[in-house]
Amino acid sequence: MKRAALRTAAGLILPAALLLAWQLAATSGTYTRSQLPPPSAVLDAARALFSRGELMHHIAISLQRVLIGFAIGASLGLLLGGVVGLSRTTKAILAPTVQALRAVPSLAWVPLLLLWLGIGETPKITLVAIGAFFPVYTTVSSGLDHVDPRLRELGHAYGRRGPALLAEVLVPASAPAVISGLRLGLAQGWLFLVAAELIASSMGLGFLLIDSENTGRTDILLLAIVLLALLGKASDAVLGVAERQVVRRWS
Repeated sequence: MKRAALRTAAGLILPAALLLAWQLAATSGTYTRSQLPPPSAVLDAARALFSRGELMHHIAISLQRVLIGFAIGASLGLLLGGVVGLSRTTKAILAPTVQALRAVPSLAWVPLLLLWLGIGETPKITLVAIGAFFPVYTTVSSGLDHVDPRLRELGHAYGRRGPALLAEVLVPASAPAVISGLRLGLAQGWLFLVAAELIASSMGLGFLLIDSENTGRTDILLLAIVLLALLGKASDAVLGVAERQVVRRWS
């Protein structure tokens, strides 16, 4: 417990230093208040949005989009990564194309998704799913590819093939890589969220970010950035707990 408390305290040193640097820079006279408002102004903006019931709604909408998109993208990434990890022939067919699509920037998908899916929730969730898919697929397929061949042979000796081999031998052997892929996919989902909320959105933290830029509300802009960082860190911490449990169980 003491060691965990020390690690937590150590992790707070840099955020505290950044907060202090932000306060000093905002009050130094180098920047105007409209360019860099102090932390207290950002906190006041958060209170005002919260009192009007807007802040929690923005957070809930963005969180919903990320979680649904991540669930879809991660599931597809696990499925396709597992198939590619099982079969070298499938890997030879699919891997080059998937890796090429991975290089497409998030904003490049926006006009295509608008054209195909309209302006509702579907294109936003789809874009988050695309962002989550590629890290999960890449990490899972790579992790399965590096499993000790003797474990595969042992699984075959016990009659395990296909999905049974994947579920009972390969996934437990590559569990840390699989969880790391999920964490990367979730982080990428948050990154794609801002691009997703460019798609005719009127709610969400990405919308709040863009709208505050257009209206010159730098305090709300910084608030959106801080909230995105905190939510991304909190969701990653949840998967971090799951990772420790999985590794403890299957190590």
